[in-house]
Parts: sequence; C-alpha cells; structure tokens
Amino acid sequence: MKNYINNPQIAAKVAHKISLNKFSHHIGLQYTELHEGRVLAELPMQEHLEQQNGYLHGGLVAMLCDTVAGFAAYTNIGLTEQVVTGELKVSYFYPVVGEVIYARGWVVKGGKRIQFCESEVYVIHNAQERVCDKATTTMVVI
Repeated sequence: MKNYINNPQIAAKVAHKISLNKFSHHIGLQYTELHEGRVLAELPMQEHLEQQNGYLHGGLVAMLCDTVAGFAAYTNIGLTEQVVTGELKVSYFYPVVGEVIYARGWVVKGGKRIQFCESEVYVIHNAQERVCDKATTTMVVI
C-alpha cells in the first residue's frame, strides 16, 4: 500500500484500522493508496462475490463504497477520534463486471463532528474507466 499521508501518526492509525477490518480481508480487498482525505482500493473478482446474474453483488458494492469513504474520513480526523457511518446512499449505474474491481473514496467536506464523503466503484475495460456505482456518505466523528 502506498502511503501519501504527511502525518506519520495518522498514517499509522489508518493502516492499523484497515488491518482490523476483518470483512475487507475476508473478501480480498486490497488498499492500494492512502492520501489525506482519499483512499483507493481494489478487489479481484471472485465467483462467490457474484449475484445470480454474474455481477458483483449490490450489497458488496455498498460495502465497498462505505468502507473506502470511511477510511478516507479516518485520514481527516484526530488520533483519538473514530468515525461511524451515519448515512449511506448508493446509486447503481451499471452492473459491475470485470476481473478487478476498483473503489475510491474521498472527503468532500470535513468537519469536527461530521465528514461528508463520496465514493465510487469502477472497472477498467479496454484501457477506459467506467464508473459503475457512486455513493454519498455522512461519517459521524466520535
């Protein structure tokens, strides 16, 4: 994982939180980049992640959107603070089909109590990116 966070303590905190996220590890999600206010991850497509038509399951899409947005918020808060999801709205544009699924999350507006974030799930096919899903989240700082 490439880490571009300037504060080494915040970088260590986020990496530690990622290491504790058991479901991410279970499905094979790999965090590829950490930036201040932005996170990128990728997921190899696996048969057990598909729904009945062979697409990435919509519940998993929501989880990806929520998770990358949440960790983006973690890069934007203090060392002793945590975030939890207060709201998540996912828009499903296209079925997610590909060998590797990508997700990115970022902070749109940070605050002391709330972090407004967005995220996207996308695939790259024929060297072109296609955003399949987009989410808005409200992360509550606790």
